Amino acid sequence: MILSIQETPFDVTTELARIPPGAGAIANFIGYVRGDDGLKALHLEYYPGMTEREIARHIERAQSRWPLHWVSVIHRVGTLRPGDPIVFVAVAAKHRSEAFAACEFLMDHLKTKAPFWKEERFQEGSRWVEAKASDDAATERWSEA
Repeated sequence: MILSIQETPFDVTTELARIPPGAGAIANFIGYVRGDDGLKALHLEYYPGMTEREIARHIERAQSRWPLHWVSVIHRVGTLRPGDPIVFVAVAAKHRSEAFAACEFLMDHLKTKAPFWKEERFQEGSRWVEAKASDDAATERWSEA
């Protein structure tokens, strides 16, 4: 397992090469900073220690829910520009359905449960990004009954 919160860019090819052999499927997600509405930069802050523990908790939940061979989660912080990669999640499993589901589970929880704060910066000012109801709904569907 790899869990990293970092200011430096990541290389997708390098990260995929870290996954040990033996899985039948690898699903991955790469998120990029969008340049919508004249965005000049996205600044991300996090709570060191707490953020890693929260992400690790969700990785453990994914591993208990699906038989996974490997999980990688990399999330960038600091000031990023439109087009910069911001998040990388890769999940290796025996079958594609498990890999896809676990990757989506982790992304949904990263968006709503991991303590990151995002500030959008524009030419004329800045604003903090608020939670979206659609992201909360996506995460809620994973709740155990």
